[in-house]
Amino acid sequence: MNKPPCCQPCRVAFLIWFFALAAVCLPVVKIQSAEPFAGKKPNIVFILTDDQGYGDISAHGNPILKTPNLDRLHAEGVRFTDFHVSPTCSPTRSALLTGRHEFKNGVTHTIHERERLTPKATTLAQVLVTAGYTTGIFGKWHLGDEPDHWPSSRGFDEMFIHGCGGIGQSYPGSCGDAPGNTYFDPAILHNGKFEKTKGYCTDVFFSQATKWIESVKGKDKPFFCYIPTNAPHAPLTVRPEDEARYKDQVKQANVAKFFGMIANIDDNAGRLLDRLKEWGIEKDTLVIFMNDNGGTAGVPVFNAGMRGQKVTPWIGGTRASSFWRWPGTMKPADCDRLAAHIDFLPTLAEITGAKLTEEVKEQVDGRSLVPLLQNPKADWAERTLFTHVGRWPKGAKVDDHKYNGCGVRTPRWHLVSVGKKKQKWELFDVAADPGEKTDVAEKHPDVLKKLDGEYDAWWASLPPYLVNEDAVPPKENPFKELYWKQFGKPKP
Repeated sequence: MNKPPCCQPCRVAFLIWFFALAAVCLPVVKIQSAEPFAGKKPNIVFILTDDQGYGDISAHGNPILKTPNLDRLHAEGVRFTDFHVSPTCSPTRSALLTGRHEFKNGVTHTIHERERLTPKATTLAQVLVTAGYTTGIFGKWHLGDEPDHWPSSRGFDEMFIHGCGGIGQSYPGSCGDAPGNTYFDPAILHNGKFEKTKGYCTDVFFSQATKWIESVKGKDKPFFCYIPTNAPHAPLTVRPEDEARYKDQVKQANVAKFFGMIANIDDNAGRLLDRLKEWGIEKDTLVIFMNDNGGTAGVPVFNAGMRGQKVTPWIGGTRASSFWRWPGTMKPADCDRLAAHIDFLPTLAEITGAKLTEEVKEQVDGRSLVPLLQNPKADWAERTLFTHVGRWPKGAKVDDHKYNGCGVRTPRWHLVSVGKKKQKWELFDVAADPGEKTDVAEKHPDVLKKLDGEYDAWWASLPPYLVNEDAVPPKENPFKELYWKQFGKPKP
């Protein structure tokens, strides 16, 4: 019997029929992906420490200091390993709260009215309020001590702060704390009136923040709780029992005090984490931890292999911890992408579902970190970050200090200058040389030229924003005047 000839059209028809039937009859298998969390509106606790360096955490390799609770945030969250802030206090705070470089906020120093955040900027707190949040700050503000610059005028519903850049500090002009303040029993400005507190400053701030969270949790609004501690900023005033933890472990007395101050912060962070769990809101709360600039007193002990520290443009002056913990939502992982303080506002805006106005979108220099928080290995476009120490003398010509303590950073390269009027660039391939030991400028003139040109363009864009350079100071510190009005001025 002869076989029938092959019928290709019949085969095609059969295959079409087969797959159509399978599509109807077989179960559909969905590819699982990470659940997006943008717009989920978690509670947010943001802890920002003052003058604690990247190396001042045991999870980063510090051989002496023990920080079990900060280590817990590190272990249980997304941690950015190449995250950068400004080299000093006020600049970092202004960038975090606005999403743009500090100089564009008029903040070029920490005193002399040049620490004041321009009233034209929209703050993160103001953005979150539009998304239905209640907001509170407990600790160091350092973005203007005059009433129209206070947090209560910048989007914070609850305000519990000290003045100036540190408890007890005072400078000519607007920047100053309540007279006679110390780290123990400080007078704190609470919603416009001073309260004389009892206890160590860090304990006071965390205790007040915890009370506030307890009073607002579970209500119709999520909360944003900002805890910028004054510690471990100098003077190194520490509880004796905290200093005793390290007195016999280090040779330098100041380091023992400094580490003791950080240990106290760690204890407070642990207590707060425990309370979030006890209240049943741990999985509804995003906890973020950062430090505000490069290391200080702890640098001689451990600086994580970096060059530089606070008030320098080197990586050791700007690299910061950045831990993001949200149990059940964010998976713990390292993220090595280049990120910065200017990314903070757009990230939280996306997470909370806040709708940015066109004006705020124009304000923001940074980008949302949400893609990296969901997938730390996600594609991340090339970017260039600019650093300048600022702090030129009062009344100086700004352009005379163009190259005095500045840096240009890309994922691979870091261009650094410590000159003044003249360029004194050094170039480092930080991918191969993270300790910035070898200047490779002569080997890569094309890279130097490109980054120098980008820096020129950035610097040229700044003059319209430098609104505090010629600011006229008040005759007396506003905090002093208010304190004296409330409690009486001491007799001469």
